[in-house]
Order: sequence, then C-alpha cells, then structure tokens
Amino acid sequence: MKLVIAGSSGFVGTELIRQALAHPEITSVVALGRRETQVPSDVSRAKLKSVICNDFENYPQSVKDGLAGADACIWTIAVKPLQSISLPWEQTCKVSRDYAVTAIKTLAQLPRSNSVKPLRFIYMSGSNAVRDAAQKPFILGNYSLMRAKTEALILDQAKQSKGIVEASIAKPGLIYAPDRTSMLMGLVQGVGYAMIGLPKIDIVELSAALLSQAVNGIDQETLSNQDLITMGKKAVEAL
Repeated sequence: MKLVIAGSSGFVGTELIRQALAHPEITSVVALGRRETQVPSDVSRAKLKSVICNDFENYPQSVKDGLAGADACIWTIAVKPLQSISLPWEQTCKVSRDYAVTAIKTLAQLPRSNSVKPLRFIYMSGSNAVRDAAQKPFILGNYSLMRAKTEALILDQAKQSKGIVEASIAKPGLIYAPDRTSMLMGLVQGVGYAMIGLPKIDIVELSAALLSQAVNGIDQETLSNQDLITMGKKAVEAL
C-alpha cells in the first residue's frame, strides 16, 4: 500500500516514518513536508519518496503527482498548543485547520490505483480538543475549540466524498518519548500537562496505532488517548 505521512519531519512524523519504512505491508511511503525528510539511521529509505510542498493551500501539480495513488494519509501538521500563543490567530487556524481540509479535498480528487476501497485519512488532533463549546477549557480554550471544529470539518468532508474517503480522528494527550527526553524535561512536561488534565501516550505506541488504522482499516471515527494506547500496544506486540 502507498501511505502519505504529512508533517514527516516533525516529532510524531519522524517516528511514523521509521515504523512505516519497516512495515511489511507498506510498499511506498510519501513523506510530505516543507523540507527534505531525514530518514532514521536504523531503517532503509528504499520505500521513501520525499515530496516538498511550499503551498498547502494550493497544491502544485508536481505535489499532486507525488500523492496520486495513495491508499491512506496520516496528517500531523498543526501548530502546537503553546506555539499558538506567539503566532497570529489567523496563522494558527490556517496551519491547523485549513491545510488539513485542503488536503482531504485534494486527495479525494486524485486518481488511485485501488479505487474499490476508500482512501483512509487519519487526522491527528488532541485530547483537549472539545467539540462542546460549553466544555471550553480555561487554558487555550479558543485553540481547543478550533481543533475540535477541524475534526468536524474532516469528518464532514469524508461523508461528502460519498465513499471515496473515510476519516478517523486521533486524539492523543501528551506525547512523550522516554529515550529522547531528559528526566528534568520529562518532569516539567508531566507536571505542566497534569495541571490541565491531559493524559499521556508513548510516541512509539501512538505511531503504531496510527499506522494500524492506515493499514488495517478504520475501526472508530474518533480514537481517544486510551483507545490509541490499547491499539498501539497490540500493534507493537505484533511487530
């Protein structure tokens, strides 16, 4: 199968690339980002194609050609919660919402070699994105509602595609990598996120869960942090 990983040079994207390149059922990995994707040293890059896109609102034909024929897409591009504080709100919405909506619309229109099965679009949101405005968090509330609105837009686009695309929303909490985070930084992050009530998930298990949805099919429309942990553990054990 051909898999697109959007945001391939990011924190989660890098782990997704590592696992996808080692996955026996994935025959082609398209790394979509603003710069060349670096491949982890412990895997072969034979299946990888790096597609550089400088305009995520209007895909040039060269990018569309690279994405054509995809069976699934895992979308990780977004402004991080704390980054949103220092960016103009319009920029935060454009990167976190508009880019994803444009992507699912574009992928739905591209030719595919396997048109019998729908293209699987997995949008990575966050556990603190609440769809009920009455539950708006005190901290980063507008950001939370915007991400939840994006979830709804993605699911709606899939429904409007009339079976061409199916979508799933992944809602992880604090994503951590024990082997890449110092003890002090891990403690600071843990305390900070505990204050706003976020659960946590290991990046290896999260990535394995996302890849499981992409390869094996979408089990649930919305995956909570605990759903992702359960699914990720099973996927890791099966490797």
